[in-house]
Amino acid sequence: MAGEVTALTMPKWGLAMTEGKVVAWNVEEGAQVAAGQGIVEVETEKITNVCEAPVSGVLRKRVAGAGDTLAVGALMGVIADASVSGNEIERFIQEFRADTAGAAATEGEALRTSSVTVGGRPIRYLKMGEAGEVPVLLIHGLGGDLNNWLFNQPALAQKHTVYALDLPGHGGSTKEVGSGDVGAMTAAVIGFLDALGVERVHLVGHSLGGAIALNAALEHPRRAATVTLISPAGLGTEVNVSYIEGFIQAERRKEMKAVLGRLFANPETVSNEMINNVLKYKRLEGVTAALGTIAAAIFRDNKQALVLRDRLAEVTVPVQVIWGKQDSVIPPSQAVALPAAISVHLLSGAGHMAHLEQPQEVNKLIERLVASA
Repeated sequence: MAGEVTALTMPKWGLAMTEGKVVAWNVEEGAQVAAGQGIVEVETEKITNVCEAPVSGVLRKRVAGAGDTLAVGALMGVIADASVSGNEIERFIQEFRADTAGAAATEGEALRTSSVTVGGRPIRYLKMGEAGEVPVLLIHGLGGDLNNWLFNQPALAQKHTVYALDLPGHGGSTKEVGSGDVGAMTAAVIGFLDALGVERVHLVGHSLGGAIALNAALEHPRRAATVTLISPAGLGTEVNVSYIEGFIQAERRKEMKAVLGRLFANPETVSNEMINNVLKYKRLEGVTAALGTIAAAIFRDNKQALVLRDRLAEVTVPVQVIWGKQDSVIPPSQAVALPAAISVHLLSGAGHMAHLEQPQEVNKLIERLVASA
């Protein structure tokens, strides 16, 4: 990258993010960095994450310091080859700031959800990226929504078209869930792809979304290019039903904070914004009934009702399982003794939400599987 100068800017993680706070730099000025290396920690209202170097080179300038709050799109640092002069670096910084005045407003408007009709009912989704022949489809878990992928979708969209949807009963989608079981949810996902005219996707599912992704690959094999299962349901009977019941029943902040804390290896990961968003969602008309119907369909007698483990060998495309070792909702032991063709990755320091707790590693694993196909 001789002669090139690259801006490291405040990313936009999630629909509502307009600014972020620089917590700490992980590398010093003048240090060599590699593309994809986490070099600066950024805190948002939702969660703290590490921002990666977009290219390999030398971190020539840390424009923002620890404690600085910057608008989305603002300049945090500059990466360039050592041959670029200091005057060129300073000129780049001044020109960048002049050219991006008002960038916060532009970036703030950049992410817009859309909606399609599936079976006469709306399904909300967010599309990012325009690259790659086969899109990536992200499917969240029970009680989640498309914002659960805020650290994954933008990164994956650099090389692929990436869709994240709200399952029926969740987010901005219909609150009518039919039978509420995995089959009904799978039908909604396939209907979503049909509505968009998308023939084939790389399926990525978390928790309940994992069971849906696996079921989709089994029942509609031509629609799946690869399958990534993150702390998935459907590989065993054991599940922490007290978490499910607690999530559905919690109505106050203190109760919800305790419940959400079970999702993470470090309960302090739960932010006030996260609690507020979940409580706001649960107060929407039809949500309580929808969640109750889904839970009753997928959990019976304190166990998972649908176990697809014995059918894994039927999946003819590459499959991988990613699990946080500290998962207290679905035990990672369910990843043991899977068919040899399935790659299993157990992540230390992560709980049930590995894609939020260790997004860089999860994104790399997804990219690697997609590339193998």
